[in-house]
Amino acid sequence: MAKKILMICGDYCEDYETMVPFQTLLAVGHHVDAVCPDKKKGDTIATAIHDFEGEQTYSEKRGHNFALNATFDDIRAEDYDALVIPGGRGPEYLRLNSKVLEMVRHFFDADKPVAAVCHGAQLLAAANVLEGRTCSAYPACQPDVELAGGTFADIAVTEAHTDGNLVTAPAWPAHPAWMTQFLAVLGTKITL
Repeated sequence: MAKKILMICGDYCEDYETMVPFQTLLAVGHHVDAVCPDKKKGDTIATAIHDFEGEQTYSEKRGHNFALNATFDDIRAEDYDALVIPGGRGPEYLRLNSKVLEMVRHFFDADKPVAAVCHGAQLLAAANVLEGRTCSAYPACQPDVELAGGTFADIAVTEAHTDGNLVTAPAWPAHPAWMTQFLAVLGTKITL
């Protein structure tokens, strides 16, 4: 059965971590509403392309404009079956928005599936939903996870981790594992 999924984005969310899950979830038949605070359906957010080129941290280049397909002020978390949080720099700012934090808490309080990748853990930490949970994220977010009472899953960049209804991954190279595990938590059946 198709699920209604909310994706909360912010300017400079990571390009791949926004586009790939959005398109993947649509491709398997789910309905996905991508929203951003203070933006309306049809508005765009700027994305950033993060790459791993041998430095101590990722490099950043300007990505695509990503068109939102729903209006943030019109949505209610209660109307959705699951939540997706892309990484990048977007979560750094989204975590300052009290309505976003309330939405994130709703999904945990209702035990609905949540997928977060990379810096998405910053939003989970700020919403105070990681206590007693194991969560993967970009390695620089390990202190955020641990200060929020979670256990940091130090896994390969191509891996993902599932803890109950929460599916997390370190960065976009984990998309195959992350989306596979999230689809399993959603109960999505794919037949060839």
